Amino acid sequence: MQRIETICVQGGYTPGNGEPRQLPIVQSTTFKYSTGSEMAKLFDLEASGYFYSRLQNPTCDAVAAKIAQLEGGTAGMLTSSGQAANFFAVFNIASCGDHVVAESSIYGGTFNLFSVTMKKMGIDFTFVSPDCSDEELEAAFRPNTKAVFGETIANPALRILDIERFAKAAHAHGVPLIVDNTFATPINCRPIEFGADIVTHSTTKYMDGHGAAVGGAIVDSGKFDWFAYKDKFPGLTTPDESYHGVTYAERFGLEGAFITKATAQLMRDFGSAQSPQSAFLLNLGLESLHVRMERHCKNAKAVAEYLSKDPKIAWVSCPELPGNIDYELARKYLPNGSCGVISFGVKGGREAAEKFMSNLKLCAIETHVADARSCCLHPASTTHRQMNDAELIAAGVSPDLIRMSCGIESAEDLIDDVRQALDAL
Repeated sequence: MQRIETICVQGGYTPGNGEPRQLPIVQSTTFKYSTGSEMAKLFDLEASGYFYSRLQNPTCDAVAAKIAQLEGGTAGMLTSSGQAANFFAVFNIASCGDHVVAESSIYGGTFNLFSVTMKKMGIDFTFVSPDCSDEELEAAFRPNTKAVFGETIANPALRILDIERFAKAAHAHGVPLIVDNTFATPINCRPIEFGADIVTHSTTKYMDGHGAAVGGAIVDSGKFDWFAYKDKFPGLTTPDESYHGVTYAERFGLEGAFITKATAQLMRDFGSAQSPQSAFLLNLGLESLHVRMERHCKNAKAVAEYLSKDPKIAWVSCPELPGNIDYELARKYLPNGSCGVISFGVKGGREAAEKFMSNLKLCAIETHVADARSCCLHPASTTHRQMNDAELIAAGVSPDLIRMSCGIESAEDLIDDVRQALDAL
């Protein structure tokens, strides 16, 4: 089996003799066939091939195959965004009247997707703290629970999911664990190796790495036995009358059922497809992912260590620093580094944090993270500016919190920028 560095560069696409060395961009909505019967086999899922790029496209499929290979999964698909990936991953197995357990420190956009939008669709969510006891985690399950969801490294809380513990609880109740692995990437953690069943990504972040294209991905481990819990997952284990009566788990086995259903049903109906051009750009990012992640983590740790010693800094959150609440989990799940994102507080609260941000010269003020270029955000004065200090604290975002995404520039230059911004306070 190829090592992960080689998969980053050469996975997913192998050119034949005289074919393009670079992954071709198949910029076409449709595909031609000589007879209707040939196309009919594709519509009946009896043959593999392409007929409409909303469902499948050769460029997108090659990149999805690379990501599945990186994660150690059996099948993958691309989506138009990370939000779409998380929605598809959950909605593929949960519907009106069902319930999902989710870890509470997940990305705010995902939290809103679950607690507001999907709740309107009749799906209930119970949110549990990453620090919950085994008894509290057990109590969150219901007879109609269909999945457990968490993030390897939460954005922006930077809490680390105890994947094995949550996987054990999920499997004890006959449901899969879905893990968003955006911040860690498969370079630093492969959740499937610790018991996760489905892995999602916002490929917009480190996988793309250059702020060039929005996208998402879903990978199936191929290990969850849907037929063992047939009554819980009728969408996978009984005929789909909207697709010629196919039973996905029977026709495509554990290795392909989940992704085939998500494509044939959800991508067909919601159309959240990634464009071939975006997939091409994503693939360029993936080719250097293993190199960039090492630098991102090295820079973040260096900046965090500097900040932890500066008297103008109130606190620093970086999983790789001794004393961090999740330091031991980081050593277990992320021994080679966590990610390039850190958070910290400037003494003096909101006002001091705003002044610090305005003093930065190298780090751009952006809502983005996980980019080759370093960027910063002060949520209290930007994304959360409608909240007062009490409301911010209740939401888990302190008024002094600054989120810094360390790029792949010189660590010394990043520290110099932070130093001069603090000195100017």
